[in-house]
Amino acid sequence: MNTHIHPFSPILDQHTKILFLGSFPSIASFEQSFYYAHARNAFWPIMEEIFGITFKNNDDKKSFCLAHKIGLWDVIASCERSNSSDTNLKNCIPNDFEKLLHDYPKIKALGFTGKKSYDLFMKYYKDLNVEKVLLPSTSPAYAAMTREEKVKKYQEVLVRYGI
Repeated sequence: MNTHIHPFSPILDQHTKILFLGSFPSIASFEQSFYYAHARNAFWPIMEEIFGITFKNNDDKKSFCLAHKIGLWDVIASCERSNSSDTNLKNCIPNDFEKLLHDYPKIKALGFTGKKSYDLFMKYYKDLNVEKVLLPSTSPAYAAMTREEKVKKYQEVLVRYGI
């Protein structure tokens, strides 16, 4: 197994209200230097469906997030792994969420885009005073819920936080 360091910065600014968190970037995300880059990951199609838009490129996605007070980051700063599966993450070192939430006080909720990111966060930061919302995974490996059901869950969270 190789050690990997998170390859890109979080997407957020001083207006961000909700921060969506994955576990750690997939190999496709590493290659494209962007969040949820795997062609079959449903995160961006879910956002397109909720907001009735189409993203042309990563700049569109980043601008969209900032305009809608949505942030993106991952729970893990570095880990060992041999593939993109969350079950393969070993020796994880978390990002510093105490500092992040101090530096970005308008973040009202953390939306975890899968159980692994939620479980990892809770391992290190369960007592952190911020709303934590477990959402269905947008990974193509998670098929226990239809895309329509996932859209509904994400939309409910966005509406709850005024987005």
